[in-house]
Amino acid sequence: MYDYLIVGAGLFGAVVARELTDAGKRVLVIDRRDHVAGNTYTERAEGINVHRYGAHIFHTNDPVSWKYVNRFAEFNRYTNSPIADYKGELYSLPFNMYTFNKMWGVVTPEEAAKKIEEQRQEIKGEPRNLEEQAISLVGRDIYEKLIKGYTEKQWGRQCSELPSFIIKRLPVRFTYDNNYFNALYQGIPKGGYTKLVQNMLSGIDTELGTDFLKDRDALRARAGRLIYTGPIDAYFDYSLGHLEYRSLRFETELLDIPNYQGNAVVNYTDRETPWTRLIEHKWFEFGKDEDGNDLPKTVISKEYSMDWHPGDEPYYPVNDEENGRLYREYRQLADREKDVIFGGRLGEYKYYDMDQVVSKALEVSHCLTVPQN
Repeated sequence: MYDYLIVGAGLFGAVVARELTDAGKRVLVIDRRDHVAGNTYTERAEGINVHRYGAHIFHTNDPVSWKYVNRFAEFNRYTNSPIADYKGELYSLPFNMYTFNKMWGVVTPEEAAKKIEEQRQEIKGEPRNLEEQAISLVGRDIYEKLIKGYTEKQWGRQCSELPSFIIKRLPVRFTYDNNYFNALYQGIPKGGYTKLVQNMLSGIDTELGTDFLKDRDALRARAGRLIYTGPIDAYFDYSLGHLEYRSLRFETELLDIPNYQGNAVVNYTDRETPWTRLIEHKWFEFGKDEDGNDLPKTVISKEYSMDWHPGDEPYYPVNDEENGRLYREYRQLADREKDVIFGGRLGEYKYYDMDQVVSKALEVSHCLTVPQN
């Protein structure tokens, strides 16, 4: 008999499993997939750690979560500096002086700020949709070339049909700084995320290819308490309806060349290019293997945003009013479940960055292992 059954061997489940085990609890981790690490899973191809479910870059200003993940892997110094490709025109991201110089030929921050301010005046009053919100923040030119097409592909709807709150703010830097996250700590685990999570789960009973929802009674009987990181609506058999997500599809190729695009991440911001971004995985680790040798081949992944349907992999919750209402109803059901804790991106129907996942998992673990007054 285990003390805890943890459903999901992703980052949230792995951190909680490690902390509970170190506190003397008996833990069983299961996952319906044939691998650990959830959507951060990386697999090897020609010496390259390929991010199967899309690019994951650990970035944080929280020293606690950074120190924690470094217990289980050494991180490199990768800094995310994506490029935007608009019909063959290349722009630096996030919006900074390199972007403004390419867009308008301006050289000084004063010139760039003046240009943006002029174009922002197009919108009068409170923005009614995402399009108006974006223009009110950065002006028409940046919106048309670097926001509109990418956002419409990402959400599958016209920007004029999307709510303004999706873009509450846009990072605008009047410096020559293309460090996208601008976080104090940033990097990729050497050897890939799979190795990181495997180290977290070292010595912990883990059963893969095990679907909790298909055999929940037998699995539930194996432990006193349950930590569930799957979709909260699936746990309740969609009794109140399906929560909505956006999903992703990837086309991955191994190429017999050393360099395809010269950068790990290139966003395609025009509407006509069907993919949203193209990842060249080797550049997350500077194009070298673990021994520091140059890699002669490369692996690229085209990322397509798509509507989610039941059975598809859920990636991003659709945080509109209707889905928010439905989640709150499921949350009320969850609060009545005895000895069950819902956590993680799917269990809480909330988008988390990886450092936030670690922080939240540590918080939950602390509550379970430290006696409460």
